[in-house]
Amino acid sequence: MFKDFSFSAIVAGFVAVLVGFTSSVALIFQAAQNLSATPEQTASWLWALGIGMAVTSIILSLVYRLPILIAWSTPGAAVIASAAAEGHLTMSQAVGAFLACAVMITIAGFSGGFEKIMNRLPLPMASALLAGVLSKFALDAFAATPSNPGLILPMFAAYLLGRNFWPRSNVPVILVLGVVIAVLQGRFHGSAVPMEFTRPVWVTPEFSFRTLIGVALPLFIVTMASQNLPGVAVFKANDYHPPVSKMIGWSGVANLFVAPFGGYTLNLAAITAAFCMGTEAHPDPKKRYVAAMSAGFFYGLIGIFGATIAGLFAAFPHELVLALAGLALLGTIGSGLAAATADERYREASIVSYFVVLSGISFFGIGSAFWGIVAGMMVLAVRKLATARA
Repeated sequence: MFKDFSFSAIVAGFVAVLVGFTSSVALIFQAAQNLSATPEQTASWLWALGIGMAVTSIILSLVYRLPILIAWSTPGAAVIASAAAEGHLTMSQAVGAFLACAVMITIAGFSGGFEKIMNRLPLPMASALLAGVLSKFALDAFAATPSNPGLILPMFAAYLLGRNFWPRSNVPVILVLGVVIAVLQGRFHGSAVPMEFTRPVWVTPEFSFRTLIGVALPLFIVTMASQNLPGVAVFKANDYHPPVSKMIGWSGVANLFVAPFGGYTLNLAAITAAFCMGTEAHPDPKKRYVAAMSAGFFYGLIGIFGATIAGLFAAFPHELVLALAGLALLGTIGSGLAAATADERYREASIVSYFVVLSGISFFGIGSAFWGIVAGMMVLAVRKLATARA
C-alpha cells in the first residue's frame, strides 16, 4: 500500500474534498438551521459526516483496492431542510428519519435489490424530484440579491466566468470571493469562531409514521437515485467493476452508527469521485485507490475540527451561504431538468412532479417531496391506462 502512495493521488483526494465540501456544506448548515440546531449540534453533524466518510472511504478503498469515495448526500440535505421548513420537524424526529433511511439503504445494498428498486422509479422521475428539491435553494439565492447586491452579484459574475474558464475550481473561487467581500463589508464576525475539537452530541431518535413517509422515504429515494446511481455510473465510465451491493450495504451500516450524532446519509460519491478515478490521480488505474483514501483522511480532519468550521460559516452573513448553495447547485439543477424531460414518455409526469415538489406543499404533515412522487406516478398511471385502451 505504501508503495502505491503518490503526491498526485494525495492532491486529487484533497481537491475532491475541497470541491465536495465547498459546493454543498452550505446546504448542511441550512438543514441544521431549519431544525433549530444549536451550534454544538451543527458541529456534531460535521463530525458525524466527516468521520463516517473517512472510515468508510479508507477501509473500502483499502480492502477492494478501488477508488471508493463515500460522501454525504447533497440532495438529501435539501430534502431535510425542506421538510424541516414545511413540517416543523424536530431534531429527534429528524434523527429517527436518518436511522430509518440508513436501515433501508443497508437492506437495499446487502439484499442486492438496489437495481430492482430503482427500476420501479423511472430515472426521469427521480431527476425531477432532485431538481425540484434543489431549485428552492437557487430561488433563495437570487431572492436574497436585493438585501446585499454588493455581495451576491459579484459572486454570480464569478460563477459565469468560472463555468467557462475554470470549471473545476469554480465553487472554491466563488467561496473565496464571497468571503473577501464579506470581510470588506465588515460583516465577518471572527470572534465567534471557536478553535477547538468537535464534541459529538447524541440526539435520542423519535420515530413516527409521518416522518417515515414524509422524510425517510424521500431521503432514501433521492439518495439511491441521485447519489448512488450516478456513483455506480462513474465507476463504469472509468472501467472499474466494484462490488456495488456491498459498498452500498456497508455505507448504510456506517450510517447507522453516525446517525444519532447528525450523520444523516452516507452514499457513493459521484462528481467528486471522478477526481480520484482520472489520470490526474495516477497514471496506473490500480493505484488510484490511494486518492480515495487520501480524501477520506481529509474528510476525517473536517470531522475533527467541525466546531471550528461550523463557527466559521456562522460568522459570515446569511446571504453568502444562500448564494454559495444556490450558485453551486445550478449545474446540478440543469442536469436534473434535462434528464427529467429527455424522454417524452415521462416528460409530463416529470414536469408535474417537479412543480409539486417546488411548490413546497404539505398535507397531513408530509412534505412536498413525497407528494411530488405521488403526483408523477398518478400521471404515469393515467397515461398507461389511456395507452392500453387505445
